[in-house]
Amino acid sequence: MRTVQATVTAPRPRPARAFLPASAVPPRQDAALAAGLAALASAIAVTIGSGRHPDALGWTLLLVLHVPLAWRRRAPLAALAIMIPLIAFYHQQDFNHSAPTAASMVVLYTVAVTSGPRRTAVIGCAVIGLMLLLKIRHGMAGLAVSFQISGWIISMLVLGGYIRVHRENAAAALERAERAERTREEEARRRVAEERLRVARDLHDLLAHSITLIGVRTSVAAHVLATDPERLDRAAVARALDDIAETCRTARGELRTTLDVLRDPDSPDSPDSRGPLPGLPGLADLVRATAGAEVDLTVTAGEVPPAVGAAAYRIVQEALTNAVRHGGREDLTVRVRVDEADGALRVRVSDDGVGAAVPAGGGAEAGSAGRAGHVDGAGRAGGGAPAGRAGKAGNAGDDGPGTSGYGLLGMRERARSVGGTVTAGPRADAPGFEVTAVLPLGGTA
Repeated sequence: MRTVQATVTAPRPRPARAFLPASAVPPRQDAALAAGLAALASAIAVTIGSGRHPDALGWTLLLVLHVPLAWRRRAPLAALAIMIPLIAFYHQQDFNHSAPTAASMVVLYTVAVTSGPRRTAVIGCAVIGLMLLLKIRHGMAGLAVSFQISGWIISMLVLGGYIRVHRENAAAALERAERAERTREEEARRRVAEERLRVARDLHDLLAHSITLIGVRTSVAAHVLATDPERLDRAAVARALDDIAETCRTARGELRTTLDVLRDPDSPDSPDSRGPLPGLPGLADLVRATAGAEVDLTVTAGEVPPAVGAAAYRIVQEALTNAVRHGGREDLTVRVRVDEADGALRVRVSDDGVGAAVPAGGGAEAGSAGRAGHVDGAGRAGGGAPAGRAGKAGNAGDDGPGTSGYGLLGMRERARSVGGTVTAGPRADAPGFEVTAVLPLGGTA
């Protein structure tokens, strides 16, 4: 049998002070102040001042009236209510009148610091009135002393009120500073979120466009190799591979420019040292680099703010990507119109693809689903399987059936960043799809 030993430790007795409520325990600073003022009053009572020396009753009153000062900051009005009768009775017995002066001034100052202006004024008038009642029996000499004491009382109340207002102003200034700091932190977080969203949009536009073009050119090379291997058109294959390499180089450059915003802005590789992102002048190069469709570009707008030009460039880039990916025909034609009217830059990208057509027996709902799929990058409904090079590229770059991309969302965010709007849907005048953007020019830096 094992023996188990247990050690029982008796709890330590708690000090009597721990059983008192927190409000009953005086702060050390106030208790020390009360003791110091009591010692000062005792020294004054036996050295200077008018009136007779305190006897046993006088010493008892003089020492007891200092006790409430230990709770002056926790209960200032209660301390004043206890001290006033004791001080009045002390003076009525004609003991040394200068001894309790310091304690009287301290309690009045505390009441003024912790109370509002109206309550302070009422308390001051009551104390002065009580003091006049005690001094009026001394005649003119008593009135002269009363005016002197009234000056001290008013000075203490004014000083306490000034300190109270100063503390309130300091607390308000501190609160405003903390609120401003929180506002700056929230603004910094908002800017970080906006920057992340902008980088995400740039990456989506850049990679979707470049990968679609690479898919189209790869399908061209595969088509040339598979059509007639014995009569291989080496020049066509070489051109397709060169176009792929050029697209990769362009995408790499734009990708590096986009990601440089996440680096140190003071570094030599910062975006400022590499120039601005492409705007309207870069549309010509964008059109020339687009494979799988014949693009007709017309730009009649003049110089526009950089933010508006960048938004227009990205909208056109995404619209061309969607057209090539979902056009559904080999001889796809895309028309891009950029002009300026009514204080806004208007961008219109339309194609003659077959993907926006309503399939037979599909009804309006099926047609609507196909149109939404076209703009969102999820594929068009109806129109049969894509044919030729564009079809192969579309299959290569698509997200798969039933999935939705970020094309329409990205274009809307681009337009919203400069206060504009984007509308997309099937063309009303001919088969195909159309994206229209209106980007205000005023107020954009």
